[in-house]
Amino acid sequence: MTRKGQKLDRKLTQQILKASSQFPTIGARLKFISAQFIGKPYIIGPLIGSDTEPEVFTATYDGFDCVTYLETCLALAWAKKAEEVNDLLREIRYRNGNIQWKDRLHYTTDWSKYHLKRGAFTDVTRGEDTLTRTKEISFLQCFAPRTITYRYFPKRKLNKVSKRFRDGDLIYFASTRKGLDTFHVGLLVWVDGKLMVRHSAKSKGGVVEQELAEFVKVNTMPGFIVARPKEPIAKS
Repeated sequence: MTRKGQKLDRKLTQQILKASSQFPTIGARLKFISAQFIGKPYIIGPLIGSDTEPEVFTATYDGFDCVTYLETCLALAWAKKAEEVNDLLREIRYRNGNIQWKDRLHYTTDWSKYHLKRGAFTDVTRGEDTLTRTKEISFLQCFAPRTITYRYFPKRKLNKVSKRFRDGDLIYFASTRKGLDTFHVGLLVWVDGKLMVRHSAKSKGGVVEQELAEFVKVNTMPGFIVARPKEPIAKS
């Protein structure tokens, strides 16, 4: 039996877009929009599709995993009107907007690289404070294993490099797990002089805001990658 995809609440979409339109920059809009979902529950496997199940486009404000939280906030921040949000979300989630399992941007490093190439993001993970990591990714067994190389900030550099980060920056946490590039993603905001990460966390039961330094301290990771959304989004 084929599962049905959910659709975004149009009225809520319009309310969020109207309220966020007062903010002139993508970072300020992301800060405002991401706050609207704090407290929403964590959803395990919110998307529909696999190598054996047909891909179905789905979107909801009822809850998120870490990736769909980021994608939804981005689509809303880039949209000018409610009719654009689903199309933007599709373009964010899938290569060339093609709703197929094979075209979903499963690995975070692929997702970010794709949008960097499109001109939708700026790479913040640069300079002498970064390191290079080469790793085989093979977590999804339906895809052939391959080797990737990416730059990251080692966690010991957080205090130094955090001053470079802005509201709305995207952060990806590098994984120590075999076959996996990252284990979690979030969105950065400054609150009362402290750098916070907003994210949908399974361990917290939903979307929360916490100090980035705290998250980095309690989680095992070599470091993290940061990208900055640009405005306007480049079309496919």
